[in-house]
Amino acid sequence: MTGKTAARWAGYVAVAIAFAVACAYLSNWQFTRNEDRSAQLALVEANYDAEPAALGELLPPDGALDPADEWHPVTMAGEYLADDQVLVRNRPHGGTSAFEVLVPFRTTDGRVFVVNRGWVPPGRDSPEPDAIAAPPTGTVTVVARLKPAEAAPTSGRSAPDGQVPTINLDLVAAEADLTGDVVTSAYGLLVSEDPAPAESLGALPTPSEDPGPHLSYAIQWILFAIMGFVFIWYMIRTERRHRREDEEDAAAAGLDVAASATADPVVPASLRRRRDGKRDRDMADEDAILDSSRR
Repeated sequence: MTGKTAARWAGYVAVAIAFAVACAYLSNWQFTRNEDRSAQLALVEANYDAEPAALGELLPPDGALDPADEWHPVTMAGEYLADDQVLVRNRPHGGTSAFEVLVPFRTTDGRVFVVNRGWVPPGRDSPEPDAIAAPPTGTVTVVARLKPAEAAPTSGRSAPDGQVPTINLDLVAAEADLTGDVVTSAYGLLVSEDPAPAESLGALPTPSEDPGPHLSYAIQWILFAIMGFVFIWYMIRTERRHRREDEEDAAAAGLDVAASATADPVVPASLRRRRDGKRDRDMADEDAILDSSRR
């Protein structure tokens, strides 16, 4: 094996190692995402159908939402501030870019908590909803599931008056001109209202129980890393086989040349016939001389 060949094979191995390192990084990333998704599913299973707690128990004044309390139902009494309703645009419901309806709810202890009451489709002849079902009036008992506030859009996108691009509660409070003790760390996904409204909005979907493809992707990246080494091994093995075959062919060609140098020269057929004819005539002359001497 020449130094040039060894350097080339070392390059092959280096490429396989670099590829394996990249695959290991991607595999670990998918394992992490799978663990995060499993934790989310466990949280939903533990909290989604739990017994409702009072809002103040899980969300104390000036307190942030504990991530372990996400999806947990809370109950509160008070009244909706229907005039301060805000729409969240571009939400995927019913196969359209729908609107989710946020209505501030003032509890009996004076806190203002934003409730996501459901969704409405865009209008038939305009992007704005044709009609929005009103919340019940007067004192209402609401059960809602806690959700953390969404981040503000980083792209700088905005929304028309009365709308927000995301459920960022600071934006919602500013758009609705809310004052007082406004909860901005969490909002609620409506579960029930008592008394029930005359007309309901589109129900918000339950969280998906799909674990996602992260585990299978992680295993695939491990297999890709192994396949990289197998491919490099195959290339080196193939190159060695071809080199060995070339050496055998060269050795066989060298033996043929040596054999041809020691073999008898090849006499053309025409020359062989001339030699044989002369030999026959000489034999005939010798026979004639012997016959004449006997007489």
